Amino acid sequence: MYKPLKRAFDLCLALSAGIILAAPICLVALAVKLTSPGPALYWSDRVGRNNVIFKMPKFRSMRIGTPAVATHLLQDPSRFLTPIGGFIRKSSLDELPQLWSIVVGDMSFVGPRPALFNQADLIDLRTKAHVHTLVPGLTGWAQINGRDELPIPQKVALDAEYLNKQSFVLDCKILALTFVKVLRTDGITH
Repeated sequence: MYKPLKRAFDLCLALSAGIILAAPICLVALAVKLTSPGPALYWSDRVGRNNVIFKMPKFRSMRIGTPAVATHLLQDPSRFLTPIGGFIRKSSLDELPQLWSIVVGDMSFVGPRPALFNQADLIDLRTKAHVHTLVPGLTGWAQINGRDELPIPQKVALDAEYLNKQSFVLDCKILALTFVKVLRTDGITH
């Protein structure tokens, strides 16, 4: 009962949010285009459910040619940011295009954040903990408990905790706490 309810909730909320946020989405896309060369969207290869790779859209916050690695692995990540990149990352506006990934079923609102295709350590630990069986999320238990600040083993432990405790009530709690974290820009290091 939980999985069909979760999918219906995701679909309804994503479509509603897409309509409500259409104007801000267009404004952010325009701002990205006007402040740096290249497309407004960046399609990142991410690891989805059962370790299947999918293309996840984000508003481009990094300059064209930035290496495709986790931001914390870049030397001086701030030098790769576009003029508005820092703002759209701290405000999480770069995540708005992921509503598309939720609509098509590659993602959910709540689940473990999708790993980059080349984060072998994270992918391996998640697979061992069976977290790879979950649909990745826009936000998750690890996100509200530390976000960028958590070491990988701790992220995976929180993802595994979510796997074992997942419920509609927990998802609602995570969404509410995410909203508070985004407003405060808690846990964002880059």
